[in-house]
Amino acid sequence: MYVICNKHLEDAIDDFVEVYEQPPDLYQLDKVTFTDWLAPKTCDYCDHVPKYLVV
Repeated sequence: MYVICNKHLEDAIDDFVEVYEQPPDLYQLDKVTFTDWLAPKTCDYCDHVPKYLVV
């Protein structure tokens, strides 16, 4: 699972496919909610605000 900004979307998809050998599901963080999980405040690859969840 990756929480990433626009700039790193392609990197996260590539990393996910390399690890799990299948395409990920993509979610926009502002369009989904979870009861037991809060999104991190920064991208997994940099210090920008994340926009996508890659799972």
